[in-house]
Amino acid sequence: MAHFHLAWELGGGLGHAGRLKMIAQALLARGHQVSLGLRDLGQTYNVLADLDVAKFQAPVWLHRTEGMPPNQASLAEVLLTCGYLEPRGLAGMVDGWRSLFTQLKPDLLVADYAPTAILAARTMGMRSASIGIAFSSPPPRQPLPCLRDWEGIPPQRLASAEARVLKVANGVLSHHRAAPFAWAADLLLGDAQLLNSWPELDQYGRPPSSVAWHGPLFLPSTGVKPQWPVGEGPLVFAYLRTVDPNHAAVLAALAREPCRVLCYLPEVAAGRAPPVMSPNIAYASGPVAMGDALAAAQLFVTHAGDSTAQALLAGVPVMMLPMQLEQFLTARRIAAAGMGVNTAALPPPSDWGKAVRHMLSTPDYAAAAQAFAARHAGYTAAKGAADMALTLEDLARVH
Repeated sequence: MAHFHLAWELGGGLGHAGRLKMIAQALLARGHQVSLGLRDLGQTYNVLADLDVAKFQAPVWLHRTEGMPPNQASLAEVLLTCGYLEPRGLAGMVDGWRSLFTQLKPDLLVADYAPTAILAARTMGMRSASIGIAFSSPPPRQPLPCLRDWEGIPPQRLASAEARVLKVANGVLSHHRAAPFAWAADLLLGDAQLLNSWPELDQYGRPPSSVAWHGPLFLPSTGVKPQWPVGEGPLVFAYLRTVDPNHAAVLAALAREPCRVLCYLPEVAAGRAPPVMSPNIAYASGPVAMGDALAAAQLFVTHAGDSTAQALLAGVPVMMLPMQLEQFLTARRIAAAGMGVNTAALPPPSDWGKAVRHMLSTPDYAAAAQAFAARHAGYTAAKGAADMALTLEDLARVH
């Protein structure tokens, strides 16, 4: 029996917690010991409450880093804002991880966007494996790619950020007499890279044969049963957030077309007044059973988060309203494959009704999504987690 410590340090959302839970369950089913180091113990409680393993607060950077460009152009610039600007702060977080590892004595660190955990593991001679979506798992053995290739970011800016991150990280390694990293990407990849994605969704556009693709992991479909508006019109499932300034305009356009819209807005489910009142829109009282909703839907409207892969696996095209860089890059990739529309790339001001009509009247989007589903037919997140558990088991055994 091996002990696996599953760590999550950077990034938001429940996708990290759900992914770690599935891997933990698969490892536990094989008789192994599991512990978790989590960026957020509070928001993830409902997801992880029934997972009977030790859970710890991950050592994370709590301070605002001044003087950084607002348009972070690489993962190196992201890391600079998360404790990698100077050695002392990073050394403190590394000490926190080292204390945790000294107490737990894991055989393998499994890191989901957890570079400082990987760094700390290296100082102790502990093997590590990175998991997660493609965005946080860049290509190895090369400089970190530019994440804003449309902005003309000066190459020297990217190189300077990478050199700073590498110098600070290697300074900590030197202090602990550990071997230095050759590339800043090594901080995110560890000793082995396992991607929870597929080539069609890879923000970096890597060749399919270049890495091990394990498929996206998402929890089993639970939630309220879909209740669609009565009448005629295409069925559209919308999973949106009110922080997006366009959410009301998009819902109004869907209702006018007219579509029959099932909308899950977490804020409305929590008691806020609906942004658009229409007989063509039904607001869910809680998280919707995704599988049931997507089985009936002809279109999925989303911010291009973790649920996007579920829609494509169901053969449903997606209309995407990305709210941040990672989502934009995902939306751009899916749009390039013809499986949806990235509305952030539309010229302003957006004509939402025109965008909806275009998607519903263009069968190529559904055909591309259905082709994606056919290519990955037979895949389930449970199978993906079980396969990952076997791979992680082998990595722990090598140690």
